[in-house]
Amino acid sequence: MRYCTGRSIRDLKALFYKCPNCGYEVEIFSDEVKRKCPNCGKFVFAKGASCLAWCPAAEECRKLMKDYRGKETEG
Repeated sequence: MRYCTGRSIRDLKALFYKCPNCGYEVEIFSDEVKRKCPNCGKFVFAKGASCLAWCPAAEECRKLMKDYRGKETEG
């Protein structure tokens, strides 16, 4: 299983977003893109730039994503 090489739990920030479906405040950490609302089960998406905008390992991730997408379209 792969994990983010740029991730450090010391750098994580907890942010709260209101669920657009029920209004419940959902905690989403700065390394997450979405989280399921514990109240209604709908996904809540974090706002703002993804980790690719600030992570020191972003270039490595971009290369991995490009390689993965290339394999997806082959044969």
